[in-house]
Amino acid sequence: MQDSYDPPSRLPIAAGVGYKPQHFTQILDTPGRVRWLEIHAENYMGDGGRPLAQLRRLSEKFAISVHGVGLSIGGEAPLDPAHLARLKHLVNWLNPASFSEHLAWSTHNSHFYNDLLPLPYTTDTLDRICSHIDQLQTVIGRQILLENPSSYLAFDASTWAEPAFMAEIARRTGCGLLLDVNNVFVSASNLDFSPQGYIDAFALDKVGEIHLGGHDTDRDDNGKPLLIDSHGREVADPVWALLDYTLHRSGPRPVLVEWDNDIPDWPLLAAEAARAATALQRATA
Repeated sequence: MQDSYDPPSRLPIAAGVGYKPQHFTQILDTPGRVRWLEIHAENYMGDGGRPLAQLRRLSEKFAISVHGVGLSIGGEAPLDPAHLARLKHLVNWLNPASFSEHLAWSTHNSHFYNDLLPLPYTTDTLDRICSHIDQLQTVIGRQILLENPSSYLAFDASTWAEPAFMAEIARRTGCGLLLDVNNVFVSASNLDFSPQGYIDAFALDKVGEIHLGGHDTDRDDNGKPLLIDSHGREVADPVWALLDYTLHRSGPRPVLVEWDNDIPDWPLLAAEAARAATALQRATA
């Protein structure tokens, strides 16, 4: 059910980074080409303390994107009302430029799994996700962005291709989309499809934000290469090339560099953001 919400993203068409508290002072003093920051919602649902004080300070200088990681949009159970209430409180006082969640599930009965788990792309799954997104958008009073996952296997039960599945969610609910280019590259390698073909099929007009991140290379049980979306290293050169391809097709969009594990010193992360800003310059030209 579509409704009238804020635009899917009020972020600047510029480079951003995932915020980590150890970078707080350097981000304020030497931001480089970083113009916006992403936070994980679940880290800022408390009632006070240093995290919220720092976030308030950062929000005076940077646009903020809130990225949810624990709502379990794709789970079979109803959305947790207590979690929704905490999200609403955070969004109300922070008034972020963007809010996003994942096309994944992470809860079953009373158990929470510290991972973003995949879904079969079926009509039943589609109906459940759309219902959850309608509920979320109603509670927080704004349009969300939904992010494409990294995939390591495909479900025999799936009857939709992922780009078409996400486009249908956006059509039914009025949500926007968050396109993670590294996730596309990882999934394409693991499931043997063309990443450029995926981008060509994606609803780029619905994209309010683009993500990049690092991945690791492993081997599966049969010895074949397996890419892991680790967010623990620099963005790989083929992913930068896929970003250029995407921006050529979509036009400039806000671009975020994620680095969540083995956090680097600020100059290295700032350099990755500068490379993203340069890619945006090329797309604009």
